[in-house]
Order: sequence, then structure tokens, then C-alpha cells
Amino acid sequence: MHRDIKPSNIIYDAKTDSVKVTDFGIAFLADDSKTKTGLILGSPSYMSPEQVAGKKLDGRSDLYSLGVTVFQLLTGELPFVGDSLANLMYKITNNKAPSVASLRKNSATCVNRLVAKALHKEPGKRFASGGEMADALRKCLSQLR
Repeated sequence: MHRDIKPSNIIYDAKTDSVKVTDFGIAFLADDSKTKTGLILGSPSYMSPEQVAGKKLDGRSDLYSLGVTVFQLLTGELPFVGDSLANLMYKITNNKAPSVASLRKNSATCVNRLVAKALHKEPGKRFASGGEMADALRKCLSQLR
């Protein structure tokens, strides 16, 4: 787990046409024995509901954060914005994310479904793995071509 997936931690190399994830500092710091009550590790706007709630995390939390990043890439906005940290965290844990289609009318159905699945509140209803999400992205891309 990375625990801080966000645009500034993702680098695209045009020469090699590859994407790299950077800044694994939180991943190394945040194990159960080193966390403290009230300590926020990660960037709140990109946190999964379970990360906000301080629950046990697995890779699906990072996939949620990637879903937030994709949502922002496609719409130019974050799915949740608050006037305070508490308000933002409340929205992340309680409100359903808006659809990509609500902000970008011409978005493809497969894109809308993919982002909605990545942003599901319940980890068990998200992609089970990065490989599964990558397969869905490739399938959607092939439909768009």
C-alpha cells in the first residue's frame, strides 16, 4: 500500500510511455505499531472512506485514491470538497461521489462505471486489485477506439 496516491505522486515519462508512482514515505511510516490517534497520514482529498475513518487498510484504499485522481483528471474537479477538514472527511465517508457524467456530459459509459466502481464507499465493491482495475481500463480504452 502506498497510502498517498494523488496527482503529484504520479509521474509520466513520455520517452518510455510509462507511469511511475513516487513518494513512498507514508507507506513506510504507517504501520499499525507507529500510528497515533489524531494523526492524519496522506492527503485528505484523496483518502478513502476507510482511511479517513482510521480503519484497517488494504490495496483497495489506494485504488479509491486512484479513482479520485482519475475523476479529477476527467472533470477538473475533486469529487469531494469541504470548507473544513471535518466537513471534507464527513463528505468522503457519507456522501456518494458525483458521477463523471454529471460534470462531463460526453463521457463514455465505461468511463463512468469504472470511476464509480473505484469510488465506491465499500472496499468490497471496488476493484479487488490493481490488475483488475487495469484490465477494466484496457477494456474501456478498446471500446473507445
